[in-house]
Amino acid sequence: MRVAVGLVLCLMLASIPVTSAQSDSNDEDAWPGEPIDNHVHMTWAALTLEVNQWADDYPEIVDLTSVGESELGKTLWVVRLSDWSLETKANGSAKEIVYIDGGHHGNEYLGTALAWLSAKWYIDGWVEGNQEAIDVLQSTELHILIMLNPDGNDIDTRWNINQVDLNRNYDHYWNTCPTTQPGSSAFSEAETEANANYMNTVVPDADLYVTMHTGVWIMLYPWGKWPEQPSDWELYHQIREDVNNNLSSIPIQNANQGLYPNCGTSRDYGYGVMGYPTFTFETDDEQFIPGSVENLNDRLGEEMDVMKYLIANVWYWRARLDVQSLEVSDDEISLDVTNHGQASASNATLQYVDSNGNAIWQSNLFTVNATNSSSLTLDAANLSLTDDGTWQLYYQVRVVDSARWVSEPINSSVLSILENEESNFLIGYGLFNPVSMITGFVMIAAFAQRHERRED
Repeated sequence: MRVAVGLVLCLMLASIPVTSAQSDSNDEDAWPGEPIDNHVHMTWAALTLEVNQWADDYPEIVDLTSVGESELGKTLWVVRLSDWSLETKANGSAKEIVYIDGGHHGNEYLGTALAWLSAKWYIDGWVEGNQEAIDVLQSTELHILIMLNPDGNDIDTRWNINQVDLNRNYDHYWNTCPTTQPGSSAFSEAETEANANYMNTVVPDADLYVTMHTGVWIMLYPWGKWPEQPSDWELYHQIREDVNNNLSSIPIQNANQGLYPNCGTSRDYGYGVMGYPTFTFETDDEQFIPGSVENLNDRLGEEMDVMKYLIANVWYWRARLDVQSLEVSDDEISLDVTNHGQASASNATLQYVDSNGNAIWQSNLFTVNATNSSSLTLDAANLSLTDDGTWQLYYQVRVVDSARWVSEPINSSVLSILENEESNFLIGYGLFNPVSMITGFVMIAAFAQRHERRED
């Protein structure tokens, strides 16, 4: 239980000799920050030294880059973590992408610390042979921008150097809620413009975005502008249920209801414009208890348990449609499809494509709810099969309009074509198509591996 620190105890802090925010200030793995008043403070210079040391020491998993510079010209570092010896996952499919940022508000140091720890935990785990960390780094790319507002951080203020609240400066219903200092226009600030540019150009297909703050102990999902639940409410509610039942009692709510109306935030931009599943992770503002010095692994241990859950299960944070059977006759198609993901697909189509990948026939739209199965009968009166045609599903990975679309081939082993006396259809057409067989084997292997990982 989080207990508020009394005013008298806070005033005592100034007389307590504390030199480090870690239990051992000589530990080379310690947080490179120092307590200042009631904050655990890491300067941009200390962060710069730290992340460059990571890149020098662990080039096999650490790729250091930046999204740009702050208004005062400080580099906005991004620590990219993965097993870079592997271009894809072991089954040949693309790695999942996780994007994390911290430090929108310069004086919210525990939010910055949680972003730092989200990188450090996986680096340490890789070095120590922690299988959970190894599995994540072999199947996932973590892109972590630890300190978005270094100018505000170094002068201990919420705002950037232009006195703008960076988390009200994004181009999603900018300046349409009661707010303070949102800037002269959306993306008027170098920091937010750089962050959004990185989202759009480097991680446009991310399957998780978490922005880290400090204030009230809570996790917030969209929307901040409206009290209504987001389109992908099933996904957010399932995550809340899993976290609260198994990991933490942290409240997980719609941002408008859980906090207050807020517009122009990176969270709602990430969901409403980019189509990511997004969270604002608010650590509480009890930086550390006077008279004690807590290791960040202990201080933020519960928060890291939640982050590790979100990252380890990132494969599920979208619709994952898997065709179980596909039966084609002259005038209709019977389709059984399962959704292994925790987001619904409300506008999916079945497509028949030629050798160039062009759709020459497609079904009407259909829906497959999250973690559910559907049996469908589709009109196929206008379908004509060809010698080189193949089948695929085309759908959005989440319900929100901004979610990305995917085209995924259907395993030919589930296909049956019924012979009709007046047609030239061949029973089992496509079963021995070499391209279809290779695709099918890859998808079967991937499906088996995913279920094995979930059982583990």
